[in-house]
Amino acid sequence: MNKYVLNQTFHETIRYLICGATTVAVNVVAYHLLSCWMEPLTANTIAFFIAVLYAYFGNSLFVFRTGYTWKNFSEFMAMRIGTLFIDNGGMYLMLNWNWNDLAAKCIVNFIIIALNYILSKLLIFKNKKVESE
Repeated sequence: MNKYVLNQTFHETIRYLICGATTVAVNVVAYHLLSCWMEPLTANTIAFFIAVLYAYFGNSLFVFRTGYTWKNFSEFMAMRIGTLFIDNGGMYLMLNWNWNDLAAKCIVNFIIIALNYILSKLLIFKNKKVESE
């Protein structure tokens, strides 16, 4: 790889980590607020969809710089719904093992960030042109 491509990949990864961290914050805060009024897995599912909407716009505009399309949006949502099973499954297991719900939520989110980056990069935003910074 040439220096330009490595530099672009580095900057994209940093942008993804920023977007991922803020998505986790949105997810955890939404979960914490919702869990005051509903059971944990219901709150987790609703918080998940709030965070996914935030993540789509952040990834499209800030990370991969592709703009918004219905095709990308539908693929992004379908992939994220797949990771919802990992999210709820991880939460279910950890809650049954008597973990603190917010600790479980954060641990599961960091696992999902890595999985989502790989899937987004390889499947959804793969046709992005490299832009100069």
